[in-house]
Amino acid sequence: MVLWAGVIFRLSALPGSQIPGRFGELGHLGEYVVLGCLLYLALRTDLDRGRALALVIIMASAYAVTDEFHQRFVEMRTPDVTDWGLDTLGAACGALGALALGALAVRRRSRSTDAQ
Repeated sequence: MVLWAGVIFRLSALPGSQIPGRFGELGHLGEYVVLGCLLYLALRTDLDRGRALALVIIMASAYAVTDEFHQRFVEMRTPDVTDWGLDTLGAACGALGALALGALAVRRRSRSTDAQ
């Protein structure tokens, strides 16, 4: 999770002229989907699902704020509240996806145990 936050930081440090193609909106979503998933996996063992989801969204959103602030100091980059919103949405989607996949895995294990 910390390594992924470093990847996000590094990508945010790229000058605007070095960002490939239409990376913008999809890039923000994708980076934070992964972060949300990783955060959820890290927190799910210590907290109930609802609290873990809420904490993931809060933590990822706070990191996104620092990411946007960081971009203020990068050539041809600017902080953008829309990007922050996309980051937060991506993290929520990642956490919900991890939750859904976990529930599916539990259901499959339960079915295979019942079948035996």
